[in-house]
Amino acid sequence: MATEMMKAIRQHGFGGPEMLVYEDAPVPALAAGDVLVRVRAVGINPPDWYLREGYRMLPPEWQPKVAFPLILGTDISGVVAAVGDDVTAFAVGDAVYSMVRFPEGLAGDSRAYAEFVGVPASELAGKPAGIDHDHAAAAPMSLLTAWQFLIELGHDGPNPLQPHRHEPVPLEGRTVLVNGAAGGVGHFAVQLAKWRGARVIAVASGEHAAFLRDLGADEFIDYTATPPENVVHGVDLVLDAVGGPTTGRFLRTLKRGGALFPVFPLGFDGTDKAATLGVTVSTTQVRSNGAQLEEVGRLLDDGTVRVAIDSVFPLADARKAHERAAGGYIRGKIVLTVG
Repeated sequence: MATEMMKAIRQHGFGGPEMLVYEDAPVPALAAGDVLVRVRAVGINPPDWYLREGYRMLPPEWQPKVAFPLILGTDISGVVAAVGDDVTAFAVGDAVYSMVRFPEGLAGDSRAYAEFVGVPASELAGKPAGIDHDHAAAAPMSLLTAWQFLIELGHDGPNPLQPHRHEPVPLEGRTVLVNGAAGGVGHFAVQLAKWRGARVIAVASGEHAAFLRDLGADEFIDYTATPPENVVHGVDLVLDAVGGPTTGRFLRTLKRGGALFPVFPLGFDGTDKAATLGVTVSTTQVRSNGAQLEEVGRLLDDGTVRVAIDSVFPLADARKAHERAAGGYIRGKIVLTVG
């Protein structure tokens, strides 16, 4: 019997966006406990280009072993095409969305940049009826990241980034600063913090001021004009959606007993200073969770949380989408449409 084929974006070596090739690939075999989804849209995320480049920012011992050709991507929205053995929660024709096999799929095992993808049923949720496939595909990784940092971790998996479990902090009546507030994780964090009753200070470049105030930000700081650490003091929590070596500058904005949550903690070297200031620093790695996607899906469905889309490209133009991502200053998410 001939192998059924589909279109996918594959790469045969590490490198820049030019490595992304639109070509034929086998439709994934349906495993027990999995659901085969016909993909309608794909949301792209930083781990996609980290993998495309070979995870160059990670220490060699952390870099996953990769087999080429590989298919990037984790975030999808689509329609169930088939269900595996023992799957009863989903049926052919259901509209669904997911963050597929993350972080287990760091080496390219999630395979979302394709017309079909196999998804463990436990990582799948019904697509919110109030939004289309493009907006649903844009949500999973970024929204789950904000949710697991701010609301509920939702799993007991080991934390590869610190020895202890990440714990969200109370938000009602607190002041929360979100850095990188216009990006994928940031614009969801602004909305979730407001939903939970926080006063929110959004930090982004000036062109995003009206956008973030519309999402609920109480105060806006244009970091290109004013370093936020020079004007903000006594906040309860900083969610730094940018992270990296510069995240330590936000320690001075926090009150004693406050918390700094860097989404990307690599390069942070302020642990001793944080302890001196009485500030908790904590991070985590987002994990796939179908039950949480069902929960946040209700917020997406009724408009409590909105998804911002920066730009949309056909799957065949994934290279152009990655070039857009490399250009920076992204408002919300970049999406690939399929079929």
